[in-house]
Amino acid sequence: MTQINGPGATADAPDVIVVGEALVDVISTSEGTVEHPGGSPANVAYGLSRLGVRTSLLTSIGNDERGALIERHLSSAGVALLPGSKSEGRTASATATLGADGSASYDFDVSWELQPVHPAGLPKVLHTGSIASFLAPGASSVRSLLEQAHRECLVSYDPNIRPALLGSHAEALAIFEGLVPLTDVVKLSDEDSAWLYPGLQFEDAAAHILGLGAGLAVITMGGRGSLMATPVTRLHVPAVPTEVSDTIGAGDSYMAALIYGLLCRSTDGFAPSVLETLGRTASKAAAITVGRPGANPPTLGELMPELQQTV
Repeated sequence: MTQINGPGATADAPDVIVVGEALVDVISTSEGTVEHPGGSPANVAYGLSRLGVRTSLLTSIGNDERGALIERHLSSAGVALLPGSKSEGRTASATATLGADGSASYDFDVSWELQPVHPAGLPKVLHTGSIASFLAPGASSVRSLLEQAHRECLVSYDPNIRPALLGSHAEALAIFEGLVPLTDVVKLSDEDSAWLYPGLQFEDAAAHILGLGAGLAVITMGGRGSLMATPVTRLHVPAVPTEVSDTIGAGDSYMAALIYGLLCRSTDGFAPSVLETLGRTASKAAAITVGRPGANPPTLGELMPELQQTV
């Protein structure tokens, strides 16, 4: 059984623990293929560390070349792999085919297993989502961890819907809605929202998620900006204009910067000014990411000057 050690256990415990899949993105274009470390939770962990946040990742990678590639990549940003993250199985992969507009479609070769987790202590923020929260058998370990943690630290969740890896819509919706009450912050893309709640306006989908128990629901809408919603506030944050190279990792970069903003808040609340700062910070991080190839999120040194220019 893996133990997660938080601030109460050691002086150098991480501020954020991310739980979820790490895989290799095989990028296919008209010019050939190239492999990059990826996986939404791993991208979030990497993005957080690039922003100077002490971050650990609980995942499942194989003892193979692709697993070593992922480990080197995460280590280069300072992400620590938690015990139990390596196994003798093969490392998962996702083949991304880029369209002419830079958008990506995916085919997956993924299995997801995670050792049962017992938190000896907890970080300031626990983040999870994506394939890890839906795919058996590991999804049950993720849920168990959230059940143990959600009253003790802030929990963020990004479902990052991948229909090719899900069962029926009803099954996936039940899993998602079963996890939301165990979380504080839920972030969806417009595509996630449309898939989970077809026919619902984004404002109504956010209201429904808040009704399930989340304190903040965020829906990103690409070039149309993002919706930040709490039970008392609805705020639209404009997108940051940028020339798009590709969209790989944009949502994960947004999520990492959102968590960074949550850690930096001077208040525990979600006043409109706090929401605006959170949304603007996350939107700028995503804009920087889409402006260059691959899941390449900004460092804190890149993000802060850009933010100051837009104030």
